[in-house]
Amino acid sequence: MQGQRRARHAAVAIAAVVALALGLAGCAPESEVVIDLPPQAEVTLPDGSVEQLEAALANAMTSSGASGAIVGVWAPWAGSWVTGVGTQSPGSGGEVTPEMQFRAGKVTRAMICDVLYSAAAEGKVRLGDSLSEWVASVPGMSDVTLEQLCDSTSGIGAHGPQLMSSWIGNPSRSWAPRELAAFGLGQGRASEPGSAYRDSDTGYVLLGLALERAMGMPADELIERYVAAPLGLDETELAKPSADAVLAGLYSPPVEGGLRDCVQPLDMGALSQSVLFTDSGAVTDIDDLGRYAQALATGALHPGVDDRFGDPKAIAADGPSWFTAAGGAVQAGSLIGQYGSVPGYTTAAFADPKSGLTVAVVLNNSAGAPELGAYLAWELAAIASKAAAADGGTVFEAGLPWTAEQYHAEITARAICAAPPA
Repeated sequence: MQGQRRARHAAVAIAAVVALALGLAGCAPESEVVIDLPPQAEVTLPDGSVEQLEAALANAMTSSGASGAIVGVWAPWAGSWVTGVGTQSPGSGGEVTPEMQFRAGKVTRAMICDVLYSAAAEGKVRLGDSLSEWVASVPGMSDVTLEQLCDSTSGIGAHGPQLMSSWIGNPSRSWAPRELAAFGLGQGRASEPGSAYRDSDTGYVLLGLALERAMGMPADELIERYVAAPLGLDETELAKPSADAVLAGLYSPPVEGGLRDCVQPLDMGALSQSVLFTDSGAVTDIDDLGRYAQALATGALHPGVDDRFGDPKAIAADGPSWFTAAGGAVQAGSLIGQYGSVPGYTTAAFADPKSGLTVAVVLNNSAGAPELGAYLAWELAAIASKAAAADGGTVFEAGLPWTAEQYHAEITARAICAAPPA
């Protein structure tokens, strides 16, 4: 991986020089972005912390029906823990390793918002531009702005809940972005634009379409140019998993009694990339996912923007006050990140912009509640936040308004697997 990263950085540097010579310096990043966080202790987290992390991960895998998982935990003052656990499918024997690529899922939302802020900085769009200005034939949406699509405050509905059974039953079918969006738009608006949070995968698909038109390039090139290349994310792209080693994505179908068959899950490897687009179509690996979470939390890609997370909206009316959303990201206490599930995977990635505490997780089964990834990340963060400092250093206060025990219990309560046949 280190060799691949150096090769990519060299290619980026050469591209920048060539572009500058041609008077086209804006066509390639000139240097890699620096993420301003405390230096990472180059040791493994203390044994006691690792034992707790392992127990938390085992519980989440049991509850979600995942046969495999990959996790990265980085506490700059104390060390790190990066591991792959389990097998590619139940009873397969295919070892899961931390180098494997997987779908980043809803983290893609933050990435397409990064593209939006870059486009605004270049003067190609304004955050307050109307959706109708950039995406034709979207009736009744002239008062919806690009920024509201990013914030998920457009009021537009979601297409995923309506189409999930079709994706599971016929994963290889190709879908046009506008076809997906039609299912969300058809629900009408639940609130006035800008007034409240409403989870809307349709909004991020429409944002991708708008940016493709405004920037004159396809979405995969936008993610590469404005996110992956400047951050040196060698395994991250808007595409199907393409690495030599890919974590298998599974989905446990329902069985009698309302539970799931975790013994013989469906293989979601054939899922069409078109299903996900700029809502959840990025792929990555655990190192890239952790680095991206740090860049997102610290605003490293947009150092001149100080209000991206400045007006967060409550995600749920009855939810905790520390759980909000803005700028394509979720804010959970002091952590900033994103989470969710797509057919085959449940993912989450969060980082604290001050202490640098970072957690990235993927479970290879998407049949459970989409918040399972977030709950696991928060449990792991709570454990790591208590880790002793290495070499007599200072423990940083992460300021988490929950305990590891709280989310361990929440994960256990959401177990989905039916008992295997006798």
